[in-house]
Amino acid sequence: MRKVTAMCFFVTIVVLCSGLRLAHAQDSTPKTERVEKPVHAYRLDFSLNELEGEKRINSRHYSIDSDVPGERQEVKIGTRVPVAIGSYPASASSGSTVNTQFQYVDVGTHIWCSLKELTDELELHAGSEISNINAEAARDSNGLANPVIRQIKIEGSTIVVPGKAIVIGSADDPASTRQFQLEVTVTKLK
Repeated sequence: MRKVTAMCFFVTIVVLCSGLRLAHAQDSTPKTERVEKPVHAYRLDFSLNELEGEKRINSRHYSIDSDVPGERQEVKIGTRVPVAIGSYPASASSGSTVNTQFQYVDVGTHIWCSLKELTDELELHAGSEISNINAEAARDSNGLANPVIRQIKIEGSTIVVPGKAIVIGSADDPASTRQFQLEVTVTKLK
């Protein structure tokens, strides 16, 4: 009985060892090396166009250089505007009668983008946010200014061709007959 058990044990060990050797032989086959694609630098020229009917009445231009594929790039131009969010009576020792609390709001132009090189094409994800304050600020019963902030946001993804302008998106201004367009031209740098 001991001989039979020992013989079964020996056969099991031989089978397992030959299986491990086979698996190791499969793993040691040469793997194809991954060839990294060279990274190209691009300049993205954005135009924020304001149109009335078919006529372009205003255009602002912004440029971003991108040499890290897929990484978000951005341009932000504007002002931080204080907006009163509340007031409360001051302590008797401070001498003033009211303390006001403010929250700051970013107002201006913000453009962001991400460019990826695919096999045979360029994929662009881009967007813009344009905001401004209405000059006629409303006041509440406490005399605090409550400015009206107007905002237009355009965002989209598309395939771009270097050297060719493309409109990412457009939006009608709800307060007028004007339209805003975000246009981009991608140029490959040398």
